[in-house]
Amino acid sequence: MIDLAWSQLSLIALIFIWSGFVRSGLGFGGALFTLPFLLLIHNDPLLFLPIISLHLLFFAGLTVIQSERNKGTDDSTTVNWPFVRYALLIMIIPKLAGVVGLLMLPTDLMNIIIFSLIAGYSLTYILGRPLQSNSRIIDLTFLVAAAYISGTSLIGGPLVIAVALRHIKPHEFRNTLFVLWWVLVSIKLTAFVIAEVDIQLASALWLLPFAGIGHLIGHRFHQRLLKQDSASFYKILGWILLGTSVVGVSQALA
Repeated sequence: MIDLAWSQLSLIALIFIWSGFVRSGLGFGGALFTLPFLLLIHNDPLLFLPIISLHLLFFAGLTVIQSERNKGTDDSTTVNWPFVRYALLIMIIPKLAGVVGLLMLPTDLMNIIIFSLIAGYSLTYILGRPLQSNSRIIDLTFLVAAAYISGTSLIGGPLVIAVALRHIKPHEFRNTLFVLWWVLVSIKLTAFVIAEVDIQLASALWLLPFAGIGHLIGHRFHQRLLKQDSASFYKILGWILLGTSVVGVSQALA
């Protein structure tokens, strides 16, 4: 990782504990709920997105493999493969377009876009009105938009979830999304390698134990989340994300 102060590195380590927690606990949000905090420390998405991507490949793959081994003894291990195929057929091309956008857009503009999108998501959590899909046309619109946004910043999760809720059962939710994220992130990392972007392998390795701590905590939290109302949790997250996004946009504009 680039030369950062120890205080900055310590904060980054704590944020990656949080990253592992939300990814494992919710099945999404490893980037959405952590990237804005990371960008306040160092405002370059191309520094952090490869690290988040590598961690997602590792932990999502590990979780799905473990779940498949337990298949038949635990209903929460199911992957809805038809939904994975359906989503990927729609998302692959706009995903690649989003990666191209990330590589070409100026950093400050990219930061403004990321923080603005996160602010929009935060309002849906604060108001308790998450995005919803009720038709094939909205499915298509959300998945295309999610793919492009995911290509630029890995924060297309809420749009995919709005579609997934129409097609998959709650106990299939996390592992199905993990398989989908794994394929999409593999495409993104491949594009990074082709474009000769530093994928920050060394940084990803030293941050892996911190993300692992969060992953273990989140894994325990996941089962509880399936059994209770999480509206209050998301509302608190929404206010935190909104405040962070306002600060981030202000910094980028300055």
